[in-house]
Amino acid sequence: MQTLAMTTVLSDASPIAFGCMGLGGQWDGLGYTAAELKQAHHCIEVALEEGINFFDHADIYCNGKSEQIFGEILATQPQLREQIYIQSKCGIRFADQEGPQRYDFSYQHIIDSVNGSLRRLGCGYLDILLLHRPDPLMEPEEVARAFEQLAAAGKVRHFGVSNMNHHQLQFLQRYLDQPLVVNQMELNLLHCDFVESMVTVNDHQGQSVHFSEGLIEYCAEQNVQLQAWSPLAKGVFGRPATEAKVAMAQEHIDQYARQFGCERETILLAWLMRLPIGIQPVIGTMNEQRIRACAKAVDVSLSREQWYQLFTDIRGHHIP
Repeated sequence: MQTLAMTTVLSDASPIAFGCMGLGGQWDGLGYTAAELKQAHHCIEVALEEGINFFDHADIYCNGKSEQIFGEILATQPQLREQIYIQSKCGIRFADQEGPQRYDFSYQHIIDSVNGSLRRLGCGYLDILLLHRPDPLMEPEEVARAFEQLAAAGKVRHFGVSNMNHHQLQFLQRYLDQPLVVNQMELNLLHCDFVESMVTVNDHQGQSVHFSEGLIEYCAEQNVQLQAWSPLAKGVFGRPATEAKVAMAQEHIDQYARQFGCERETILLAWLMRLPIGIQPVIGTMNEQRIRACAKAVDVSLSREQWYQLFTDIRGHHIP
């Protein structure tokens, strides 16, 4: 299954991305160990073996060590850079002597962040740069100036955002010459308000929905690739259930896994990827078996009845 937006932007990008937040060890000021480097190298190799060629980073992941360790691996295989896609993010600043944790879409911070990412990765360009979380103090002209300079210098080929609603996307896009091609959101079977927003229109059940109404349709219309962070719901469905609705979903997930000869992870991603809008899951596991199980989701197509069964399970009651 090919995702919709990537067919025009990155035609041969894999429909599943590997999230690199776990590479690099601890979130501290210390370096990574030889064992952590070996584990990172193995995870990347497994992902590549499974046909995953899209790697998702952020400047803050492991305080920069995720990009650094990835760059060290790239340095041993320089030919690999032209065979893969690298996406990174900027805009989150941790608390420091200057202030509390904050967001920063200023021109200088965007430029400095990209230069830092490229230095750590040891490469000349990013395929995609995402703004990590909405900055209430954003001056869109500043963002536009940074994007224009980065594009002109060949340092970033495409741009996108993360965790933005469609009004924020529309507003920012008005100032940009480059199209925003990605919006990365938390989307999974447990965190499924994105589906609730579609099925509870004009119904009282929609009063508790917390998702940007119209975002799905806007992204489809504007060819913005929706990426799903935490597509496995932080492992909730792999642990003993503490809620009846999760237990019910697990029962059907296991039933479908037996039917398709796969694992729970496969079914969870297949549920996301069944939507015609073309969601690209960003998996973050460091476990080889789970990486391979996730990759198999491209070969599993749930029926309409199976898809709605899982959605009904996790809602705890039938749709309107």
